[in-house]
Amino acid sequence: MHYDKDWYNSLIKPKFQPPAWVFAPAWTLLYILMLVSFGLILTAQFRLINILAYLLFIAQLVINLSWSPIFFKEHNLRKAFLCSILLTLSVFVTMLIFFYISKFAGILFLPYLFWCIFASILSFEILELNEW
Repeated sequence: MHYDKDWYNSLIKPKFQPPAWVFAPAWTLLYILMLVSFGLILTAQFRLINILAYLLFIAQLVINLSWSPIFFKEHNLRKAFLCSILLTLSVFVTMLIFFYISKFAGILFLPYLFWCIFASILSFEILELNEW
C-alpha cells in the first residue's frame, strides 16, 4: 500500500513505538498463527458454534484490513483508534469462541490479541500526541 510518508513522518510518536522494521515480521507471524488457528477450527468436528467462529474470524479480518487505509490513506487518527479498539474486542471474542472449539486454536490467537492491545495503546498515544 502506498501512503503519504511525509504525513506519517510528521506525526509525533510515543517513545515506546517499535522501529518500523518490526511491523512486517510481527504481522507475518501473527497472520501465520491466525491461519493455523483458523485451520484448526475448519477441521474441528462441526457444531453450530463453528458457524459463529467462521463469521467472527471473517469479521475480525475485515476490521484488521480496514485499519491501514483509515490511518495511512484517510489520515484519520480518531477513526483508526476506534477501529483498533473494535479489532481488539472482535479478536478477543473470536479467541474465546475458538478456545471453546479447540483449546490450541484459542491459544494460537493469544499473541494476536496481545498485539492488538498494544496497537490500540499505540494508536491512542499517537492520537493523543497529535490531535488532542
